[in-house]
Amino acid sequence: MVHLKTHGFLWLVSLSLVPTRVFCSSAEIPDVPNIAAYFGTKTRYEEVKPNLLRDPLAVNTSVLRPPPGEFCTPFHVTAVVRHGSRFPSAKNIRRIHRLSELLQKDASRTSEGSTGWLQELRTRWEPWYTEDMDGLLVRKGREDLQFLAQRLATLFPSLLSEENVRKRRIRFVTSSKHRCVSSVEAFQEGLQRHWGCHDDAPGYSHEVDDELMRFFEHCRGYVEGVENNRTALLEVEKFKHGEEMEAVRRRLAEKLGLSVPLLTPDLVEAAFLICSYELSIKSIHSPWCFLFDESDAKVLEYKSDLKQFWKRSHGHLISSLSSCPLFHHIFRTLDKAGRPRRSTEAGPEPASILVGHAETLLPLISLLGLYKDQTLPTASNYHSQHGRSFRTSRIIPYAANLLFVLFDCQRGPRLQLLINETPLRFPDFQAEDAPLYRDVRAAYRHLLDGCDFHRECEGRAEGRGPNTEL
Repeated sequence: MVHLKTHGFLWLVSLSLVPTRVFCSSAEIPDVPNIAAYFGTKTRYEEVKPNLLRDPLAVNTSVLRPPPGEFCTPFHVTAVVRHGSRFPSAKNIRRIHRLSELLQKDASRTSEGSTGWLQELRTRWEPWYTEDMDGLLVRKGREDLQFLAQRLATLFPSLLSEENVRKRRIRFVTSSKHRCVSSVEAFQEGLQRHWGCHDDAPGYSHEVDDELMRFFEHCRGYVEGVENNRTALLEVEKFKHGEEMEAVRRRLAEKLGLSVPLLTPDLVEAAFLICSYELSIKSIHSPWCFLFDESDAKVLEYKSDLKQFWKRSHGHLISSLSSCPLFHHIFRTLDKAGRPRRSTEAGPEPASILVGHAETLLPLISLLGLYKDQTLPTASNYHSQHGRSFRTSRIIPYAANLLFVLFDCQRGPRLQLLINETPLRFPDFQAEDAPLYRDVRAAYRHLLDGCDFHRECEGRAEGRGPNTEL
């Protein structure tokens, strides 16, 4: 592999000179509910990266961390990206309307706070969501991906370069869902905006591949063993009707002036989600947010995390194994980018952008062995789980991204992992940010040589049970 020291030096200098932009003062930042950091997979990206509220193009170049004593330059990045902020699903829209009707019809007029925010809910708040919105990307969601693209182009100027954009050297793959297609288009718009491509900008160029980005739908072992298996999420159901959720439900019913039996756990969650949607879609502090304090939000976040853990993550082995196609695709891409080339051969693909869902990222993250706590979360250990690393609000907000960055270094290619533009170390390499790529491959040899999608998804039923090796 060729080492271009001059270019590497210029890359480092160019990063150190990235100007700081100030988009708005602290006084102009919209009021943010104190429960905004607990919305699970409905969390805004800005709750994970709050500096973006002041400047959505702010970039911290120090997150790229090859060994300081070794000359390195990045030569490939693969990014697995979740779609941006979206409208609620049709199911949640129906719940929102049911809650609004219940409040109008059955709430006591003398309940606590009826002259303040509760009065606003009754008289001025309208359930403006319609079922045809079902999961579509919102304007804020397009901005999520446009800004992400511009920040990554600043972080990797030689990879997401104007030339690579114009000559279509960057590969884009997306799920077929409308919110993902809109997101990959927005990402391309962001790159074109960053480099000033306007009248002569290339059109959208992306592949739709559901076997890669919606692998979970194609894995029979997952569909039968988890998705359609009512016992697979038993811990979630227990917690949903347990003492912590019951306490939240009673407090909420009292505030709304409703009898407790009318306010089901699903409607409690609907109220919580309205607060999250109003923030992520409209950037407003909804009156619904005043129903919950931080302790309530933590309970509801934990309920969401239990669902994601037992449905998409470490709870069942088949959930992570279903992502084998994506895992192999990423490492084949990295292998191809890192192999030696003759001087007459074309250079490696500079970047691969793969846009999918929370359901795409979580199984892959789990397969890599990330965010695997010593004690698995259950319905009965909520109070001992406050320090858990598995918090979907932090891991998988809207526009979440997992970056695999290959560096050309003096000792050979190195690989660094970043999640949401923050360094994350591989489980077997806790002492270094960018281990040698050959060592990373060796650590995952059991998956690279195995992890056969057909065998895992169509094979033994016993492989689909709970993961007891946590």
